[in-house]
Amino acid sequence: MKLYHTLSQISFLKKSYAFKFLFVAFIGIHIPLIGILFFVLYFKHDISPTSILIFSLIMTLLATAITLLVLNRLIKPIATASKALDDYRNSRTLSVLPTEYTDEAGLLLCNIQESIYEAESFINEKQDLIYMLSHDLKNFAGNPQGLAKLIISENPGESVQNLAELICESTDLQFRYIENFIKLLNEQDQVVKATQETKTVLFSTIVPFINEQVEQRLLDKKIKLDLAVETPEAKLRIDEGLLVQVLVNLISNAVKFSYFESEIKVRIYNENSNLVITVMDKGVGFDKNQIEELFKKFTKMSRLGTANETSTGIGLYLCKKIIERNKGRLTASSEGKNRGAEFKIEFEV
Repeated sequence: MKLYHTLSQISFLKKSYAFKFLFVAFIGIHIPLIGILFFVLYFKHDISPTSILIFSLIMTLLATAITLLVLNRLIKPIATASKALDDYRNSRTLSVLPTEYTDEAGLLLCNIQESIYEAESFINEKQDLIYMLSHDLKNFAGNPQGLAKLIISENPGESVQNLAELICESTDLQFRYIENFIKLLNEQDQVVKATQETKTVLFSTIVPFINEQVEQRLLDKKIKLDLAVETPEAKLRIDEGLLVQVLVNLISNAVKFSYFESEIKVRIYNENSNLVITVMDKGVGFDKNQIEELFKKFTKMSRLGTANETSTGIGLYLCKKIIERNKGRLTASSEGKNRGAEFKIEFEV
């Protein structure tokens, strides 16, 4: 940036980045000519044509090297602006760029600086709004739960008590979903997420939470869940709660599109130094050309399940975002309609 700053102090170069390049190129082109003139005029001995030719070649190569070196340094503002934008996109690092220059490169630096801070401000406002809405949703879910617990405390009939317990269970699941969603937002706020430390995830501790959250859905459609844990633990970057939420969403999605009295297989194992988790069902499946559509936000493929279950259309989108944010990969495959589907998570360990 020193060369760019120095050239920006020259009055006729101050407002044009292109003129700075042309000025450096002009000087670079004329260095060989000036050198040859001095060589011819002030060299005391007779000069042979061969000497002039060799000297001209040397001066040309030297001038070209110097010009390219100077031009490379003159590109520094563009490289600085690009790095600042990449740092923000990859890790939300807020860089401080020089904004006092008035040429094209200076305007680029200024615009990128303003865009970064505007984006950060917008994200913070959005996060605050979502936190506020999540808090309100907790309150709304808490009201029916409080009434349900009050009904249970009055020792009602068996059918009423069962309904009240279902309400409590449903609101508990809503609370967990909101908490995991907030946890996901908190992850987005971590500016050091690229160097997030790995931690050991014990699958024996998370399996009960998964079973608990999908149990009722499985019972409703009389579906068997075969959950095979072939590796006891793995060192991952992802938070256990978010991993549970992803697996619950994938299993719930499999239940939704599975037929009554069928089977869903979940397998957790190591393969080629990777941790692999697969969720496989024997349900309605999908065509290969629909795979990309599955993971889009508010996908057009949002459809009713085999028992007319509805969907918001964002479940798989959120799952993919969570996995990718934690250095993993989520893919889907199917052999066609009514031939089942498989969702596969891979983490490098």
